[in-house]
Amino acid sequence: MPNVWGLAATAAAAAALLAPAGAAAAQPVQQGNAFQTIGQLEAAGYDVVIDRVGSAPLGQCVVTNVRNPQTVTQTIPIGDNEDGEGRDFITIITSRTISVSLNCDV
Repeated sequence: MPNVWGLAATAAAAAALLAPAGAAAAQPVQQGNAFQTIGQLEAAGYDVVIDRVGSAPLGQCVVTNVRNPQTVTQTIPIGDNEDGEGRDFITIITSRTISVSLNCDV
């Protein structure tokens, strides 16, 4: 039988790391510097998916849209109760993604 308590502790730690600070994820990101916007989203725990128009270096790109935040969670049981009664469950965030569109025309 796997070490359920170790898994639960690891899951809880991962969830704490991926949870956004306050309501930062709910606030719209302003258009502007691509590095800054992408960095803020990554710091909030998102994997950022980038689509871009143009071929300029990333430092010259302007953010035109931030959309489609997706959070995937998993509920896992914790405890050793074989019949399932009295068992606790925790929900963890397994992944968070968001899309950022960039204008990189020279």
